[in-house]
Amino acid sequence: MCGIVGFVGARADMQEILQGMMDAIAHRGPDGQGQFIEGPAALGQRRLSIIDLEGGKQPMFNENQNLAVIFNGEIYNFQELTAELMRAGHTFATRSDTEVLLHGYEQWGKEMLQKLRGMFTFAIWDRKNETLFCARDHFGIKPFYYYQNDAGELLFGSEIKSFLAHPGFKKELNEEQLPLYLSYQYSPGEDTFFKGVKKLMPAHWLEWKAGQLTVQRYWQPKFDPDDSRTLEEWEDEISAAMKESVQAHKIADVEVGSFLSSGVDSSYMAALAHVDKTFTVGFANKQYDETDYAQEFSKHIGVKNYAYRITPEEYWANLGKIQYHMDEPLADAASVALYFVNREASKQVKVCLSGEGADEFFGGYNIYKEPFTVTWYDKIPLPIRRAIGAVADLLPPVHGINFLVRRGKPLAERYIGNTNLMDEHRKKKLLKNYHPGKLPTDLSRPYFELSKGQDAVTQMETCDLNLWMVGDILLKADKMSMANSLELRVPFLDRKVFELASHIPTKCKVNANQTKIAMRGAAEKTIPAKTADKKKLGFPVPVRAWLRDEQYAGVVRKAFNTPAAEQFFRTKELNAMLDQHISGKRDNWRQIWCIFMFLVWYDEYFVKR
Repeated sequence: MCGIVGFVGARADMQEILQGMMDAIAHRGPDGQGQFIEGPAALGQRRLSIIDLEGGKQPMFNENQNLAVIFNGEIYNFQELTAELMRAGHTFATRSDTEVLLHGYEQWGKEMLQKLRGMFTFAIWDRKNETLFCARDHFGIKPFYYYQNDAGELLFGSEIKSFLAHPGFKKELNEEQLPLYLSYQYSPGEDTFFKGVKKLMPAHWLEWKAGQLTVQRYWQPKFDPDDSRTLEEWEDEISAAMKESVQAHKIADVEVGSFLSSGVDSSYMAALAHVDKTFTVGFANKQYDETDYAQEFSKHIGVKNYAYRITPEEYWANLGKIQYHMDEPLADAASVALYFVNREASKQVKVCLSGEGADEFFGGYNIYKEPFTVTWYDKIPLPIRRAIGAVADLLPPVHGINFLVRRGKPLAERYIGNTNLMDEHRKKKLLKNYHPGKLPTDLSRPYFELSKGQDAVTQMETCDLNLWMVGDILLKADKMSMANSLELRVPFLDRKVFELASHIPTKCKVNANQTKIAMRGAAEKTIPAKTADKKKLGFPVPVRAWLRDEQYAGVVRKAFNTPAAEQFFRTKELNAMLDQHISGKRDNWRQIWCIFMFLVWYDEYFVKR
């Protein structure tokens, strides 16, 4: 596990530039570093040693030294692939998973990607043909950014901040991303808040040769429900698949721990993994605290729990640091709590297991219940529902209004993912320059087309798997763990687990009363029923209450009246939004937090640096 950076484009001071890029991501790999510079190529790696502590140093070369690789992640089936490649005549100099990429690329070329099971981004430089080949894992667990300037130089890396050290990088704000962010609460799609910087999307590869850049998808996750099996059969299959996945994700030459909240995902994970330590954070306010539960559950499974309660003061004091580590603004309030649980875990272990992916695979979000509620209303002809929704949108925000607005639109028009904070009308009121290059539905539409003809829940899952999970869930998981030099592994987000989950029909996932039906049944074979059946809470954070406290509302108010706020927003509207929330007239906390996090991030990247 580590961070990777590099560029293609010959310069006189390549070593110095590369070192600067590597220093910017030192937190991703404090155990060591390695460089390769030859001709136009410069590859750098920061290492967090997990497997083959002595022999796994990078960059790594194949037998005839024709290929050099830098790699971020873990290949969980590397032992099987090593055996297969050795039978094909390849010689291995290490027992690390990195070397599989070299010989796999030699043997199978780009088709190697179809064989990999794990989380990864990597870059392979072909010295003979002067070709760069990079790829990102199937679900987007590990991040990869790239940038090509007017001179044809290509920059790439695990974090955007590394590009700031390269003289060929021009730091400019991509303001077109702001309206999308205000709806999604994260930066969606392949574009970023930095002009010209793109994300290599999940299950894509990139190739650079002679200044020409090619990007292509190599795999597409798709749900294909199968009604032939009973609920009990699905539960048994999930149980077997998760046991196998957890064991594969535990392969390490260092101690492995597990995160633990009060939810079924992390509890199931911790119980299956038989780790020695679990880690939990909470808050002094009991309404937002899961530490007592976690300690009780840890005692039940015979594991020591390390719990930490976050104070409001340190939560707010670390916002700038957290947004800096994110690279792009993220308004998910849980990301701050995630920073602290990673910090506490990193004091004890180098690797932790976490429960990301279970909701997208097995139907875990409460919003997935929506198609099963008030079903009679959907029988009203759409033109009538549209008219009712349009009128309701003009009324004060009382209970029931949001329902009429939402259900006045077909699913593909109203659902862009797990969050939809602001509609276009509200953004026009707030933004000084409202000129969106894309609408939120432009990004979600391809996933509704991919799942065309399938039921509403499957369509929503498809959307979330490709947008919400990548842009929010996995982004904060990677950035907050790596900020603390901790490797986070996600056994739910496994190709074999998805292969199974993709066939589970909706009736075994969600109904009007319950989510993750089959997965909870599988979990009950390992953990108590009261834990397996516990309602999903998310990661509760008391931001709503804090924003009604004069001390913290004052911090936001100050940000809302800075020159930066004046540049992008109508500050009168921002202050009115805050006043409404403080008075209790309207619950605006998510919208306020979204704008505030953008301003905190902007301050880190465009004011301070």
